[in-house]
Amino acid sequence: MTSHPTLHFAPSGASSTSSAAWQALLAHRDGIGECHLKQLFAADPERAARMQAEACGLFLDYSKNRVSDETLALLFALACEARLAERRTAMFGGERINLTENRAVLHTALRRPADQPLIVGGRDVVADVAAVRERIYRFAEAVRGGNWRGHDGRAITDVVNIGIGGSDLGPLMACEALKAFAHPRLRMHFVSNVDGVQIGDVLRTVDPATTLFIVASKTFTTQETLTNAHAARTWLVEHTGSEAAIPRHFVAVSTHADAVARFGIDPANMFGFWDWVGGRYSLWSAIGLSIVLQIGAEGFDELLAGAHAMDRHFIDAPFERNLPVIMALLGIWNVDFLGAPSQLIAPYHQRLHRLPAFLQQLDMESNGKSVRSDGSPVDCQTSPVIWGESGINGQHAYFQMLHQGSQLVPVDFIGVLQAEAGLEQHHRIAFANMVAQAEALMSGKPADEVEAEMRAAGLAEAQIRALLPHRVFAGNRPSNTLLMERLSPFALGALVALYEHRTFVQGVVWGLNSFDQWGVELGKQLAARVLADLAAPADLHPHDASTAGLIARYREHLAERQDSEKPAAGHTEQNQAR
Repeated sequence: MTSHPTLHFAPSGASSTSSAAWQALLAHRDGIGECHLKQLFAADPERAARMQAEACGLFLDYSKNRVSDETLALLFALACEARLAERRTAMFGGERINLTENRAVLHTALRRPADQPLIVGGRDVVADVAAVRERIYRFAEAVRGGNWRGHDGRAITDVVNIGIGGSDLGPLMACEALKAFAHPRLRMHFVSNVDGVQIGDVLRTVDPATTLFIVASKTFTTQETLTNAHAARTWLVEHTGSEAAIPRHFVAVSTHADAVARFGIDPANMFGFWDWVGGRYSLWSAIGLSIVLQIGAEGFDELLAGAHAMDRHFIDAPFERNLPVIMALLGIWNVDFLGAPSQLIAPYHQRLHRLPAFLQQLDMESNGKSVRSDGSPVDCQTSPVIWGESGINGQHAYFQMLHQGSQLVPVDFIGVLQAEAGLEQHHRIAFANMVAQAEALMSGKPADEVEAEMRAAGLAEAQIRALLPHRVFAGNRPSNTLLMERLSPFALGALVALYEHRTFVQGVVWGLNSFDQWGVELGKQLAARVLADLAAPADLHPHDASTAGLIARYREHLAERQDSEKPAAGHTEQNQAR
């Protein structure tokens, strides 16, 4: 029997909200919680210069948060009380901090330099990672260089990554972000949805003779991924006329060699990873094969280097200058002490438009939990709802709610200083909008200023009184601004690792296991039952009345469609006579 460790992220039965640091923050909130940011800036000319941090090519301005120096000191004390430094050491050292699955959490080892061994369970995991990466690099170079060819001898032009969750969101986000570094011949496609529409759309746009499919599934049993993979396999065989083409057009990222071989993929073209690589932390592993194909081995090395630089910063920097720690604690302040139910991610660079979706999984699958590591219930709010898209588009959609809505929504603005060649004016407009939105959320627009504007415009007093409530902006809305010099593989690696560690820090303070996801499993189990019932004449499993009714409605639709597709009796007899 496997023995499980007794490490706890929080004392059994203890309440984080009853701790001394938490109670001190509650008392402090009553004094500063409603203090307006404009007042804080007016009272402290050095505030902006003091409330900033920089590391790994990323610059953070966090001065537009509703905090004082005292707030920050109390938040750092909260991190110390949660034994953050100890938990950080345990994670980087390979301890099995994922208690419910008895696993280490070593995504950081995936970007650790090969000359820095890490022994876990008697094995140097860094050497294992380097060996797999070398195989990935050789394969990617063969594809990129045109030496790996399809069944008829033509070079690959399209790569289709078939996965779901972390096997899709991370690679897709990175490939979108790094399009400026893409191989000129290769086009990248991503398929995750199992409804058939996405795979159908992709297959209609690619040539079977020059398309490579990556099937990304650790166990090679993921229903959505395997359904799409078999659809692609059938399509390829139909167009080539032979299953012999499969090994030239399919590779796998998996650990199940037998299942991969049964599919028709040569196990020599299977790239594995380990149980200590969680899906949402896996783009640094073989799951990132599509990224390597797009930007090459040198580009992927830069991506890893950026992430490793952030790892070192997270380990070495004192809390007061530590980007992940600062961002995590500010998030906790906003969620638990200011009552913000969600967090907006607003990148002002189109190539980062998939970053919010990636961070949704990273944050909400990690910390969207209501029990602590020791099994006791949490007594505070944990993961906020993460949402967003390109910031400039959001300004014309939901920013109205940010400025004048009834909910407090903190914002992470993400900007890039360097414009793409020839697009400097476009870039300047977008950057100006980002800075202005952060300023507007902070400052607002008071009633006296609005009145003065309307009088200057010649509006009558009655009209001014009627319009005034609609044109006032309270301001005092918190935000961070993150800047990078240019959107490079290194900068992207550092940015993603920053958010990974931010998520980890919050999980530690909340006392959570940020590395399991049992909430994902229940839906999968019930879906298997419903799937069987949809194909049966009657329910094989018990359901509530609503679920049973939905299943029955599907069966009725299917029966009606089948009846409508049956040929008329007379038409059938005519066909038989012929």
